[in-house]
Amino acid sequence: MKRFILGVISFVACFILGQSLVANASVKVYHQRSTALINHPSRMRVLNNSKVKYVKVARRFTHMRKSHRVNQIKAVRGRKVTFKTKYLLPYPGKHHEHWGNPQSIALSKSGYMYIVYCLTSNRNRGRIVRFDTKRLAQLGVNKDPKLLQSVYVKHDGKYSAKQKDLQRAIKAGRLFDTGHGQSLAYNLKKHSLYMWRDNKTKSGQPTSMGGYIQHISTKTLKPDRAISFHLVSHGFIHGGHSLTFDKYGNAYFWSNPGNGANIYKGKISRHHVIFRRTDQMLRHLPGTHVQSMGYNPKRSRLYLVSDDSVASFPAKRLKGHGSLTNHSFNWSELSPKRETEGLTFDGSGHGYLLSNHSPEVLVSTTVY
Repeated sequence: MKRFILGVISFVACFILGQSLVANASVKVYHQRSTALINHPSRMRVLNNSKVKYVKVARRFTHMRKSHRVNQIKAVRGRKVTFKTKYLLPYPGKHHEHWGNPQSIALSKSGYMYIVYCLTSNRNRGRIVRFDTKRLAQLGVNKDPKLLQSVYVKHDGKYSAKQKDLQRAIKAGRLFDTGHGQSLAYNLKKHSLYMWRDNKTKSGQPTSMGGYIQHISTKTLKPDRAISFHLVSHGFIHGGHSLTFDKYGNAYFWSNPGNGANIYKGKISRHHVIFRRTDQMLRHLPGTHVQSMGYNPKRSRLYLVSDDSVASFPAKRLKGHGSLTNHSFNWSELSPKRETEGLTFDGSGHGYLLSNHSPEVLVSTTVY
């Protein structure tokens, strides 16, 4: 009984002092005592970004046939762009597993592509799968994407030598608490991976009143440390659904509290998180749901992704009180409606679009 009381006292002391705690014997959780949100409601002004058009989520998404080698997604309104198949993602997964739905994508400078898969049968659980894109190119996947799609499909009860080579270029991480899984992001400056853990109930309500950001080990593909903090303003819980970093290490996410798009900018360090709501709220949303956020290092632009609708603007125009105008925006409506899950960029400015139905990654044919 005495040991139990001492253990409880030690736990409470660590929480109050903001020291690290060990969760599941492997993840260090840092409890941030100070607020993680800087908010200046008196400075907020609404921007009429009318170049951005609202695209309602489709009742039914277009499903691509597995027999197709190359698919296309094009802009039918707004800024022109064409995305073509780069990778038809493995189906089924390793050991004939159904990995679930792909939810977010990140690219590292070294040529690794990371994709979060979330189980359809177990809410808030998922895994990260890493692809060595340089090795995949050497093995001919860029010319024949179906090689990757069928990498775990045995022929006459066994894998071919080519399949085994491809499998060695793929690493599937173990399951962990991902939340919805839409927020995996690569910090270009610190060469590290982060994502929110935004666990929800069956009704869609957050299971926690605080924020929780996880640092992902690129070796184990699981969280090795995390920061727990509070990010609450006027009754709304912000964050959790999107995350991206610019080339200077600034972190961004966006939300829709019901009256427009709010953009947040901040910093994530080893033990501390701080965000501020930027001073311009966007009147026109790109679509029904907050799906993703991306950053193009070539054009220095931020991208808001929602239901096959993509809006972008220069990141530098969020500085200070903000200097965005309607002319700052580019916008594209994409078709066919494939349920766009994520958008990230390589160093040349080409966009990598993660799409579902069936799962694949498409790359823009031009700088986007």
